[in-house]
Amino acid sequence: MSVEIRDICFSYGKIKALDGIDLSLPKGAVGLLGPNGAGKSTLLRILLGFLTPDRGEGQVLGYDIKTQQAVIRKFVGYMPEDDCLIPSMDAVSFTSYLGELSGMPRQEAMKRAHEVLFYVGLEESRYRNLETYSGGMKQRLKFAQAIVHDPKLIFLDEPTSGLDPQGRKEILELIIDVSSKKDIQVFVSSHILSDIESVCSYVVILNKGKLASRGKISDLKQINYSLYEIKIKGDSEDFVKRLRGIKCKVEETEDRIMKVYLPPDKGPREIFKIAAEGKNQIRHFVKSQTSLEDVFASLVGVD
Repeated sequence: MSVEIRDICFSYGKIKALDGIDLSLPKGAVGLLGPNGAGKSTLLRILLGFLTPDRGEGQVLGYDIKTQQAVIRKFVGYMPEDDCLIPSMDAVSFTSYLGELSGMPRQEAMKRAHEVLFYVGLEESRYRNLETYSGGMKQRLKFAQAIVHDPKLIFLDEPTSGLDPQGRKEILELIIDVSSKKDIQVFVSSHILSDIESVCSYVVILNKGKLASRGKISDLKQINYSLYEIKIKGDSEDFVKRLRGIKCKVEETEDRIMKVYLPPDKGPREIFKIAAEGKNQIRHFVKSQTSLEDVFASLVGVD
């Protein structure tokens, strides 16, 4: 395994960011999900060696996360969410410089910089100053610097943030290609669940500093709550209250269709029973195909 951690805990003062995280990453592309404040960024910083956990142990690429942090950073790639570009540099100089910081000889770093910039589609713009780059070009450049030293593992933090549909598509295609054809392990954190579902087969979900779930996306879709889309006539507030009384999770959409996550020990007849008791008419009732967004909502809450 490229990443193995056990009982990882970390606090910012009195705020517990991570609480007993156990994790082993399989090969390929793995998604990291969680609401704001779940601990995603803290986990990435620990795996990158920027933070030392308060408790627990683990390895990244076989190196200890507490005692070999500098070594870890030499052998992994990192694409941060925020811009990390150096003004007045062109893309080739910037990318080769990052390669040198990872331990590559200067001539090799320059040669490799040209190769990865061609790979991400920036070959015609590689001598332009970085200040002239668009948002999509900057994202591709950050991706290029993450792989310039040929790492076995890369961490991608919100790689499609702020991009238009075409820019998102280009970055997602790069993630799929490196994880499937270039034998690079990818750990990608994103708040765009559809992006994770399109590039990853395995996902890790954090919530309030704890591990809410992990596993193959296809398996998680099967074992979680059954999802129904419902539209009623009558007092929806009382109807929702009654549903929550039997441990359903309910999401009310803008078009007044409710997404009801029915727990495994309940059947759809329970919904009709509650509707009858509250004198609600069910006008629309459809069992929905579960998506990763539905799994996420059922695990971390929808309210």
